[in-house]
Amino acid sequence: MLIIGVDTGGTFTDFIWQDGEEQGEYKLLSTPQNPAEAVLAGLRHIAGERPYQLIHGSTVATNALLEKKGARTALITNRGFEDVIEIARQNRPELYQLQVVKNPPLVPSKYRFGLPGRVDQSGAIIEELDEATLGPLLEELNAAKIESIAVSLLFSFSNPEHELLVGKSLQSLKLPMSLSHQTLAEFREYERTSTTLINAYVAPKMERYLGELEAEVGPNSFRIMQSNGGSISAKTARRESVRTILSGPAGGAVGAATIGRQSGQDKLISFDMGGTSTDVSLIDGELPLTTESTIAGYPVKVPMIDIHTVGAGGGSIARLDRGGSLQVGPQSAGADPGPICYGKGQELTVTDANLFLGRLIPDRFLGGGMALEATKVGLSMRTFAAEMDLEATELAEGILAVANTTMERAIKKISVEKGFDPREFCLFSFGGAGGMHAVDLARLLQIPKVMIPTAPGILSACGMLFADVIKDYSQTVMLGQEEAAPARLKGLLHPLERQAERDLQLEGVPQDRIELQPLLDMRYCGQSFELMVPLSDDFIAGFHQKHAQVYGYSNPHKPTEVVNLRLRAFGRPPRLAAQEQPAGGTVPEQQAQLGTSSAVFSGHAFETAIFERSSLKPGNQIQGPAILVEYSSTIVLPPDCRAVVDPYGHLLIDLQGVAS
Repeated sequence: MLIIGVDTGGTFTDFIWQDGEEQGEYKLLSTPQNPAEAVLAGLRHIAGERPYQLIHGSTVATNALLEKKGARTALITNRGFEDVIEIARQNRPELYQLQVVKNPPLVPSKYRFGLPGRVDQSGAIIEELDEATLGPLLEELNAAKIESIAVSLLFSFSNPEHELLVGKSLQSLKLPMSLSHQTLAEFREYERTSTTLINAYVAPKMERYLGELEAEVGPNSFRIMQSNGGSISAKTARRESVRTILSGPAGGAVGAATIGRQSGQDKLISFDMGGTSTDVSLIDGELPLTTESTIAGYPVKVPMIDIHTVGAGGGSIARLDRGGSLQVGPQSAGADPGPICYGKGQELTVTDANLFLGRLIPDRFLGGGMALEATKVGLSMRTFAAEMDLEATELAEGILAVANTTMERAIKKISVEKGFDPREFCLFSFGGAGGMHAVDLARLLQIPKVMIPTAPGILSACGMLFADVIKDYSQTVMLGQEEAAPARLKGLLHPLERQAERDLQLEGVPQDRIELQPLLDMRYCGQSFELMVPLSDDFIAGFHQKHAQVYGYSNPHKPTEVVNLRLRAFGRPPRLAAQEQPAGGTVPEQQAQLGTSSAVFSGHAFETAIFERSSLKPGNQIQGPAILVEYSSTIVLPPDCRAVVDPYGHLLIDLQGVAS
């Protein structure tokens, strides 16, 4: 069966396909006005009339949230709690900012409705919900032309009776409806309401987008990548759209972890530099999971791979701020008009700077399928440089230096700020632009080794082919240390385990390929935040150890409590094992070198060898300065830098002992 992975990005839509032991890659410029157009064009190009399985990482939910272009959504909650999403938390992210502008709620007050009826924290009904109040509500929703509904009632995770009653009463509207006990069965009213509301807000857009794709995909298998690193059916994604918010970057992290493990690298900092942004994640043996994500300023508490994103990519625009300082990003030229070198852009970008410095080969971009316009870039670079009273080369290197500094800060945020030393990790670089910046970035952070996989420009799509089917479940329990015996916790998990097995079987996973991983959210009594630890017979010791790792101390004499039970359910599909490639000598074969060109490093021009990466063999060594071209990416090896091809075709660059 032909399997196709698709990742839609801001500049390019990436495809990877696998048919038995054969595989290939394909890239198209994205179609921001309708992302489905590029996806469908690529599917027609690759599959033709053949049947296939499709796994897709979508940005539709993300963009709807970032651009505030979701559905007209109603929030139904308890009377007196209509403003919980506006009150939010009393956090001050900018301590000295006296004129803070609060993030506006996704639902204005006129579309927030309060109902009588209350459930207490134990699940006991202390005030019945009168069904007579739901008739007028239905009329109000109709009159307001509501497109989607979020229902979040107090303590519905302990007793969902009232939420189910509201859902049943409003069925006649035939609108998408998100019930909080189904979306996130956890305490913390604001975060649960926010997550449920976001699900309702983006669901209609996902429904239309997936419907358009399914009309062409037809009977072929169609799955969607989730933010947690696993895939779900398109049918489930329509209902649980909030779980797809970071699906593209999650595919990249899964691909990095899988390929790194195959090559014996399990301590990785994944570095995905694309056209509009850079995504980084720290992988210390396993993918990092978080339930504390914030997207566009709104909390999303479903489990996600812990990924940090900054607005620095190949299309990031260079400009002067009001003080005359050079800024790069977060604004991006995107796919249309794109960088100046693509032919239509008018503003200089990081990609243009790389081309001007000779680090991109104009006639080898996308395997020669897209010629770059170096003359237009040179004219714009010299004009901009004259405004700053700089040489054009100084400006171009300055653009790259500013972008590198932004990405350096991002990596420090997920490593140094969390107690990890970057020098103990390998920088795993991918994305269309990653290979041009990886070595410089590693030197800034004193990272000793860089790994660049085969086909790095489409690794996020590749990761989707590696992904398991994953479903996450949670339940708030609030048990003190004396009450939280392992046997009791395992008993409380049984309903979640039964639900997980049913759901995975509906996703097409056979029973013998289902694995369940129980987890706990724990804290010291009196704390207001939790850490996630595996459920084991000695889970309390595991919590103390995790607390010491994250915060630098632990207190084994202080009582703990279990706040939430979690269950991760995995469906493990069969996969082809990675195959070692035939070895070559240390010197690349003559046909691998395409020639030489001039490239600028640290203000000096160097005669730089150009290699066709697909012609390199395991064992080949490349001495910098060199440029390696391939279909999906370009890799730059600065002077005093050496790379070797590993047995699987991946590139390893050892920077130990190399002067920075």
